[in-house]
Amino acid sequence: MNGVQPSAEPAVTIVDLLELEELDQDLYWALTVFEDPYSLYGGQVAAQALLAAGRTVPDGRVPHSLHGYYLRSGDASRPTIFRVERDRDGRSFSARRVVAVQGGKVIFNMSASFQVPEDGDDHQVNPMPDAGDPNTAEELRLARLFSIEGRLPKQPYENTGWPTRVWARSTIALPDDRLLHACALTYLSDIFTGLAAFPGGAVHSGASLDHVVWFHRPIRMDDWVLLDLVPHSVAGGAGCTPARSTPSTASSARA
Repeated sequence: MNGVQPSAEPAVTIVDLLELEELDQDLYWALTVFEDPYSLYGGQVAAQALLAAGRTVPDGRVPHSLHGYYLRSGDASRPTIFRVERDRDGRSFSARRVVAVQGGKVIFNMSASFQVPEDGDDHQVNPMPDAGDPNTAEELRLARLFSIEGRLPKQPYENTGWPTRVWARSTIALPDDRLLHACALTYLSDIFTGLAAFPGGAVHSGASLDHVVWFHRPIRMDDWVLLDLVPHSVAGGAGCTPARSTPSTASSARA
């Protein structure tokens, strides 16, 4: 079990953070813990839950989607246990449920779908915005994330307090493992909210209640990826923010 400070130069990488130890069949726990003044980051527990689920599916099946609910605040200084239920293995799809537990209490649960990759039509109805070249954009410090760097393109909304459009990538090369890259995208996906674009957006910001990720295409998180969050609705003390991500066509060369 490793102890690290997220605000200092990290002693571990995102690969270490996503490493799980198998305790028993379909039972895993996260190896890395650290002191953090905030609650356990939601993207971390979601990424680790997806990894645990992916460890139980037949070879060759990749993440298709995940649907998760945050039930209690987690503690980054305590290990998290992940229990996987194998709901179904069909000819081309696998369904899994994962429960994340700390101190005997459920903090997060998730349903995930995995599929055998298939060839077919590939269309994008609404293209991603032109966000410029990430290699020349302003640097953005992503304080809570390990091994992730950010760049700040021109923002679509003014005076939001924090960005709704961000370039990001892993600061280290990642193994050629589609599951791991999907987990790294999940790790990134909970760091921002498009609710900042609403009037008084800071009032609407807060803990995530539920989280959904669809994996339409393969992605490499050790190259630049654009995260574009679109404000949708605020009502009843909660909000909805669809977000899209896409790889960059810019050079992946590192300075």
